[in-house]
Amino acid sequence: MLLAKLTHELTLHVLRRTHYGPCYPCFDSLSSCILHKARRRTKCGAHSQTTLLGRGFYSTIQPSFRQREAHHYGRRSFSAARIVNSVPAPVQPYLRLMRLDKPIGTWLLYLPCTWSIALAADPGCLPDLGMLTLFGTGALLMRGAGCTINDMWDKDFDKKVSRTATRPIASGDISQMQALIFLGGQLSLALGILLCLNYYSIALGAASLSLVVTYPLMKRITYWPQLVLGLTFNWGALLGWSAVKGSCDWSVCLPLYFSGVMWTLIYDTIYAHQDRKDDLKIGVKSTALRFQEQTKPWLSGFMVAMMSGLVIAGVNAEQTLPYYAVLSTVAIHLTHQIYTLDINKAEDCWKKFVSNRNLGLLLFLGIVAGNLWKERRETLLQNEDESR
Repeated sequence: MLLAKLTHELTLHVLRRTHYGPCYPCFDSLSSCILHKARRRTKCGAHSQTTLLGRGFYSTIQPSFRQREAHHYGRRSFSAARIVNSVPAPVQPYLRLMRLDKPIGTWLLYLPCTWSIALAADPGCLPDLGMLTLFGTGALLMRGAGCTINDMWDKDFDKKVSRTATRPIASGDISQMQALIFLGGQLSLALGILLCLNYYSIALGAASLSLVVTYPLMKRITYWPQLVLGLTFNWGALLGWSAVKGSCDWSVCLPLYFSGVMWTLIYDTIYAHQDRKDDLKIGVKSTALRFQEQTKPWLSGFMVAMMSGLVIAGVNAEQTLPYYAVLSTVAIHLTHQIYTLDINKAEDCWKKFVSNRNLGLLLFLGIVAGNLWKERRETLLQNEDESR
């Protein structure tokens, strides 16, 4: 009993220290030591309290190790995954099918919409909050629909890749018919959102459906599926402006759309490097396989093209100093991202990939700040005219 009490005090002391910053290697060795001693004492007929204490200590520190494993892929959507895991079990496969537990794809689909909506705002005004909300909901639904279509096409491929073998259709949690019905529900809701827009935007949005359906096939026939993904994912750069203004100003929308496509080529090529070996085995094509060791020069070229398009869009939209200051920061971010990329480390590719969400949010804030600066600039010019 005395030994158990001393062990209990030692455990409490160590656990108090974990609150101020755990030392994982120490925990690993300490937990192993306690478990080893617990087993020895159990074999000798000692009281089982020591064994239970060892198990309790091990289960207490295990979350830390699981967190480290999650960090291996850049803290991948922990809160979203927790929400998905909290819903009833029969619903979870459908939420995973639409990748609700991995929201990074929704962000990357949504952000070009926010850029366009913000650029279309009146000088000195914030972007339309109602439109931002509407497009955010639409992005969630359309990304889910796109993932459902992708998994229906790629069921046999997904079974052969360890990273995708647990997807609901590949693992058998959802049948093809169930996925088709679920897809119909998602597209119906997305159509309802689209019908809230003006007629021009309804027609423009409907035109993107062919890209959504055919994108999953591109990896079978071309080494440039990321280009088709870019054309699909950045359609919101056109749709956001038309939803606010009633039509597209092509002098702004086309350069913005082009920049978004270049951006997608950057981040999705980085993403594709995680699966190069598996893609080679199953015969799937990607820009990662096309570029190989020349990936960084290609990505650098895409970055230059992207920044050029953003400058042209800004000039045509009469953007101001804050916008161009943020563009400089975006360029620095991309340069660092490409320069430090290690295409042979999946963990590094994932971290670089998810960092593009922050890049997109930064650009959105730059557009908003630049638009608010317009009012100040126009006020100064008006005051100068009056003083004359």
